[in-house]
Amino acid sequence: MIDPSAQIHASAVIEDGAVIGPDCVIGAFSYIGPEVRLGARVELRTHVVVTGQTSVGDDTVIFSFAVIGEIPQDKKFDGEKTRLEIGARNRIREHVTMNTGTKGGGGLTKVGDDGLFMAGCHIAHDVMIGNNVIVVNSAALAGHCIIEDDVIIGGLSGIHQFVRIGKGAIIGAVSMVTNDVIPHGLVQGPRGQLDGLNLVGLKRKGVARADITALRAAFQMLAQGDGAFQDRARRLSDETDSPYVREVVDFVLGASDRSYLTPR
Repeated sequence: MIDPSAQIHASAVIEDGAVIGPDCVIGAFSYIGPEVRLGARVELRTHVVVTGQTSVGDDTVIFSFAVIGEIPQDKKFDGEKTRLEIGARNRIREHVTMNTGTKGGGGLTKVGDDGLFMAGCHIAHDVMIGNNVIVVNSAALAGHCIIEDDVIIGGLSGIHQFVRIGKGAIIGAVSMVTNDVIPHGLVQGPRGQLDGLNLVGLKRKGVARADITALRAAFQMLAQGDGAFQDRARRLSDETDSPYVREVVDFVLGASDRSYLTPR
């Protein structure tokens, strides 16, 4: 079904069964598969491929040569029906690839709202991405990663499969991240190491000085306190009333398939 208000270039290919919402713009030589659903005012620039069982939220713009909704790069994938869901107001730049999920990973890759996915980055199968996430040029997220809200992943970085990156964390450029990153953490270096807090991001968001001070004290306890990393987090749980420290505690004590990057 194609809404009559959509603007579609004569060279675009739209398979029967696709749903094109109101005021969409489909550029030259773009391809839309039969199970694709585009919300309102979605724009595809020239030479865009959107395929698979994929939904794209309102006001999202996808730039040239992006391939969205192709099958996973996973040898275990056996043609099962899986999905990709993309939220509203995302900017998906040139040569970005986003894959559908796998049966073993829950069958869904999901991207939240208001993200910026810069040129050449890759979002693998079964990844879960929150809102206001920025993935910089040529960064790659392996399968089953969880990226919480307000995360920034630097260019040419790689995130290992099953890694969780907590809310508000920032990953420096050219970093390989193999373990979970606490909320508001700062990771940098070729073998990504937890070097501190994303203080710039916290200040830009207007976080109160008292909460930033509490986070810094919590980071010092996690870095230098007695006992194992999770034991230190449990002690923090009993001592804090800061919602930002609580985010860190809940993250560390939550379920994970990886260990944690710990403060140097």
